[in-house]
Amino acid sequence: MDYAATTPTSPEVLDAMRPYMLEDFGNPSSIHSFGREAKKALDDARGKVASLLSVAPEEIVFTSGGSESTNLAIKGCATANAKRGRHIITSSIEHHACLDAVKYLARNGFEATYLPVDGDGVIDLNALRAAIRDDTVLVSVIHASNEVGTIQPVKEIIEIAHEKGALVHLDSVQTVGAIPVNIRELGADLVSMSAHKFYGPKGVGALYVRKGVRITPLIHGGPHEKKRRAGTQNVAGAVGMAKALELAVEQMDQEVPRLTRLREKMIDAILSRIDHVRINGHRTRRLPNNVNVSIEYVEGEAILLNLDVKGIAVSSGSACSSESLSPSHVLLAMGVPPEVAHGSLRLSMGRGTTEDDVDYVVEALVDIVAKLRQMSPLYVSGPCDCKG
Repeated sequence: MDYAATTPTSPEVLDAMRPYMLEDFGNPSSIHSFGREAKKALDDARGKVASLLSVAPEEIVFTSGGSESTNLAIKGCATANAKRGRHIITSSIEHHACLDAVKYLARNGFEATYLPVDGDGVIDLNALRAAIRDDTVLVSVIHASNEVGTIQPVKEIIEIAHEKGALVHLDSVQTVGAIPVNIRELGADLVSMSAHKFYGPKGVGALYVRKGVRITPLIHGGPHEKKRRAGTQNVAGAVGMAKALELAVEQMDQEVPRLTRLREKMIDAILSRIDHVRINGHRTRRLPNNVNVSIEYVEGEAILLNLDVKGIAVSSGSACSSESLSPSHVLLAMGVPPEVAHGSLRLSMGRGTTEDDVDYVVEALVDIVAKLRQMSPLYVSGPCDCKG
């Protein structure tokens, strides 16, 4: 129940990668035959990823993953276009890869505005219209929340930003490979993605950079990736990412409705069997595999550890902040009280999740919550005003 954190590498993906780790292991920058074979595989992978996202191959930059892609997009775009303006807009519910990159820029001569969200975690479009200025160089927003699953109105965000001449970066780490994403149709200028979120290998991702958009590289040391990201390319990783995305797109018509049904079954079961529960995120405009709940009068960490004993993996927030004991910044931005946010869990499903798994998790959760609440002097059973 933690597929949002990572997914297993598909056997077909591993098979596609294996030759480029064992036999065809050449450096794609070498001009001999071994290098040319590696370069062909890299070019083919780039072309496949581009085609599946409806963009041009030269607009795809391979990276080490979602965090590097997001940092390259934000820092690279801001610094390359600083003469035009030094104002950046983002939201209060972004992944830390975005928030920390923006904070870095704010310490180095840029100004940042953080957009509020409503109780469902949807970015306030009127706040965006009010915040955007002639010197706004970049608007960076998460396509769908990695924590509560809310899918943002990104087409409207992009239109508002482009009217003022600002560029737009989408953190699409949770959407690419999970729901249909046509980058050309959306109109974004930069888009981050990561292979291990859709059954590809860890340590490889990509950044879409629209033709004509200038970025300053984070890593210097060679002309790789059209001078946008130096370093010998991870050929096997790129091949694996391309294969994983191909499989994800092929299976999307079946997986999206299947996961949506499992999501709704879990939400309905939790709401009907546990009182004082809040469902976080937009009820329908959310990722098909995401369930995020706040359960009052218990600590999320305590539930997590008890579920782990039963062989169930969940998260009390995003995987990147799992070592923090602070309540989720996303939930706080949505107006969830801190004491309620502390009792939050993110459950996320994937290809391996079955109806029986959902039943097993719900039964375990009901039992664990009941036992933990017996130890709470504040708990009183009965109906509540929580959001269902």
